[in-house]
Amino acid sequence: MDHGVTQGPERSHRLPRAAAPAVPPAPVVPPVGAAYDGGPGTIGAARDFATGFLRRAQADHGVPVTDLLVEDVRLVVSELVTNAAKYAPGPCLLDLEFLDDALRVTLWDTDTSLPVPALADPGRIGRHGLEIVVAVCRRFEVERQAGGKRVRVDLAF
Repeated sequence: MDHGVTQGPERSHRLPRAAAPAVPPAPVVPPVGAAYDGGPGTIGAARDFATGFLRRAQADHGVPVTDLLVEDVRLVVSELVTNAAKYAPGPCLLDLEFLDDALRVTLWDTDTSLPVPALADPGRIGRHGLEIVVAVCRRFEVERQAGGKRVRVDLAF
């Protein structure tokens, strides 16, 4: 039975081209995670953890980490961990991982309510954190999970 599959060697009437230069594979940076109790020092510790991860990715794996990426990641981590420490009773978990073209920041906490970015209001004092996170990221996703929620943010690098 013929299913359109050709048997035998493939033939070409074109001249052979020079082989394209080999592209080295993207550096593989192992993902990292940390748990925080929401107590004093949690937010600063999470920011420092994220900064250390980025600096090691650059130094050990050659990932092009710009100062802007470091600033954006520190901002995102700070806002997400602040919200978890403020509104979620219990611990939170922070994961960082490089995808092919983005850095993913994932935060799990024990609050089941889903945050919604507020409409821009320059007259409002405070509560702009989620607006800022959404503005600097490529992708923002929130999902209820057993015992809480997961917030996932992808930032281009």
